[in-house]
Amino acid sequence: MGLLKRNPFGHILFIKKWLIRIFGCITHRRYRGFNDLQIEGSEIIRSLPDKNVLFISNHQTYFADVVAMFHVFNASLSGRENTIKNVGYIWQPKMNIYYVAASETMKAGLLPRILAYVGAITVERTWRAGGKDVEEKREVNPNDTENIKLALQDGWVITFPQGTTKSFKPVRKGTAHIIMQHRPVVVPIVIDGFRRSFDKKGLRLKKKNILQSFIVKEPLQIDYDHDTIEDIVEKIEFAIEQHPSFLKVAPIEA
Repeated sequence: MGLLKRNPFGHILFIKKWLIRIFGCITHRRYRGFNDLQIEGSEIIRSLPDKNVLFISNHQTYFADVVAMFHVFNASLSGRENTIKNVGYIWQPKMNIYYVAASETMKAGLLPRILAYVGAITVERTWRAGGKDVEEKREVNPNDTENIKLALQDGWVITFPQGTTKSFKPVRKGTAHIIMQHRPVVVPIVIDGFRRSFDKKGLRLKKKNILQSFIVKEPLQIDYDHDTIEDIVEKIEFAIEQHPSFLKVAPIEA
């Protein structure tokens, strides 16, 4: 790899690799040490193609969720079976992993800006600004959808279809449109325990000895000839266990 080789977004891969290595080593004990990350489905990760894969997940913190995914993906690809034991897997990380994040979140300080270099696809949220919902939705920035397209063409993309860390909020139709347009392999992930072990940003360790779960599910089955956007939205809600029917099982507080 040349020292100045770049990805489609202009990020120098040599710098990106070292950032992943450094932050991987720093954060490893947050998931294996201070807390215990229980993983299911690492064999699914290893069976995926190198490009055009979209991971959809529920969301509990701004950054800890994504960091855990970088750990699990790289550990699985290096042969670990449902574990992130021995952080050596981070020495040769998969370089074409990206994640969708709100522009305002990634500009809020030096650390988020550094984390953005690792693989953020920043988008302007049309329904939210300054941490509050807005009554008049803004127009979708065409550059945002183009950047997601570029990322899918280059590798794997992580997105949180609800666009918020609050549970059981509606899935945004934008994710369904991306799926319909680009037809990626759509892999659901369900996480739990991150909200209890980290602060909202996912930067500060709030509580130790929390069981964190990370379940990778089989890719979604989508009928592109007959499924509507609403059908895909509903499939996403069930896949990431955020459909309103799950509220009948347990209250949100639980």
